[in-house]
Amino acid sequence: MRSRGFVITILTVIFVAEYYSYMVVRSALRSLPGPWRTGLTVLYVTLTALTWASLIFFRRIHWANMHHMVRNVFVAFTIGFFVGKIFILLIMLLDDIRRFFMWIAHFFVSKDTPVAETITKGMSRSVFMSRLALIIGGTWLFGFVYGISNRYRYQVRRVKLQFDELPTAFRGLKIIQVSDIHTGSFDNHEAVAAGMRRIMDEKADLIFFTGDLVNNRADEVDERYQKIYATLKAPMGVYSILGNHDYGDYEQWPSLDAKRENLKHLTNIHASLGWKLLRNENAVLQRGNDKIAIVGVENWSAKANFPKYGDLNLAHHGLEGQNIPFKILLSHDPSHWDAQVRPGYPDIQLTLSGHTHGMQMGVEIPGFKWSPVQYMYSKWAGLYQEGNQYLYVNRGYGFLAYPGRLGILPEITVIELV
Repeated sequence: MRSRGFVITILTVIFVAEYYSYMVVRSALRSLPGPWRTGLTVLYVTLTALTWASLIFFRRIHWANMHHMVRNVFVAFTIGFFVGKIFILLIMLLDDIRRFFMWIAHFFVSKDTPVAETITKGMSRSVFMSRLALIIGGTWLFGFVYGISNRYRYQVRRVKLQFDELPTAFRGLKIIQVSDIHTGSFDNHEAVAAGMRRIMDEKADLIFFTGDLVNNRADEVDERYQKIYATLKAPMGVYSILGNHDYGDYEQWPSLDAKRENLKHLTNIHASLGWKLLRNENAVLQRGNDKIAIVGVENWSAKANFPKYGDLNLAHHGLEGQNIPFKILLSHDPSHWDAQVRPGYPDIQLTLSGHTHGMQMGVEIPGFKWSPVQYMYSKWAGLYQEGNQYLYVNRGYGFLAYPGRLGILPEITVIELV
């Protein structure tokens, strides 16, 4: 019953959004000559029908056979079209609420004036709101299409962190974090390779990959991508973990054995790249007599709709009796930090996560940061601190679903321990 009510609510919102959007477009076209007005109205209705047909028959469309640019523009247009209509709904709903209260005020305050006259006086503001709704909706549509050009626009973000517990030999340690590559979404080998070259130009001591190498299937990482990823090298090694997409949970497999074989293939790819995959285990790094530990867990999320394969107790096992004052945890989902890491493992000073992508859209300016993903994840991008423990959430190297970035660029993180 609860799920049926949710579906009915969503369908109602969609219907109302489509109604308001159609009315706004029709109002904007009213002043045009008849043939133009008719032609543009038909175009709008046709585009609406096409976008909804693509959603309804999503699994029947052979997306892989489309030219990648046609596919990207169509997907971005569809998402932007829908988001724009939601904003039109919000603006026009607010205007109708305003008009309703004006009508109520007139009914009780100035009964001598015809209601129609009061509403007519308010029409100029309603026309303004209609035009404003159309402009904002169109801006979102344009923004999503423009965001395609940002999908390989890698941004290097630099962070310096100071820890009293860091052994002397490891001071100045330079770490690169990469996360959420999502190979199956890529359509430009050279652009991906250019990003990898930027990573190598940093000459880091350590490279960490924090999960989601693929969207669903290990064979997304073909030989050409394997050669590109294998260029990642660091003097102290490249360490990796699995993310929620790496397990194949979102793919329909012919059998459980096929799913297991896919994961086995993926773990073999990590090994062939020269990456040390940590699956609920740890590695101790030593410089002279000083040591630090790298702890890697499988995916663990505090959110009910994401898997809990990780076992932090198992990953941490064996470190208790050793004199290792500094530990770095690789955990794909940032919700793990508040749920288990901070309350149960105060000896883990730095946690590196990804997963959120910053939702690939939002606003980041000095002093202000916003994305819709923050309503699902309180820690969603950048650096967070509680006491002497830090969490860094990488915004992702790749992209998923929406083939672009709008305000939240793909990220290469450079962390220096000082």
